[in-house]
Amino acid sequence: MGQVIEVDVLGVRVEMPTNQPIVLLRERNGGRYLPIWIGAAEATAIAYAQQGVVPPRPLTHDLIKDTLDALGHALVRVRIDELRDKVFYATLVVDGTEISARPSDGIALALRTASPILVHEDVFASAGITMAPEEDDEVERFREFLDQVSPEDFVAPADEPADPDEDFTDKD
Repeated sequence: MGQVIEVDVLGVRVEMPTNQPIVLLRERNGGRYLPIWIGAAEATAIAYAQQGVVPPRPLTHDLIKDTLDALGHALVRVRIDELRDKVFYATLVVDGTEISARPSDGIALALRTASPILVHEDVFASAGITMAPEEDDEVERFREFLDQVSPEDFVAPADEPADPDEDFTDKD
């Protein structure tokens, strides 16, 4: 199946001018990054998990985690397996069972369960980016942005209702 690389989640941000949220992953033992465009709801779920925000009622990813815990199962890892026709595909590994998932949902769940996130080398080869030393400033600006952003920044404007099923680059 090929080599897999463990990644860290740098965070989410809104890409301008499209106002489309992205999650940025970084190769744990290397210099490559993987940007994945995601939906606003998933961006909020990832930001909540990274910032330790506990909503008054469980969000979908919290519910999945609680369900796994209650049934005595564990998310072992999340794998981002493929990029096909500009769509990323992922797999949740729960105990020994593999379940197809969108990468954004897998990332949100992995952050809640402290599970590793792995990316196949083929995905990095086709969609990964390497920062030149002079581009490190951009990564630093991104980190500064993450320090200032809150999950509410990813809520759709009132005149544009969020469509939880609309997620064009991160499909199951």
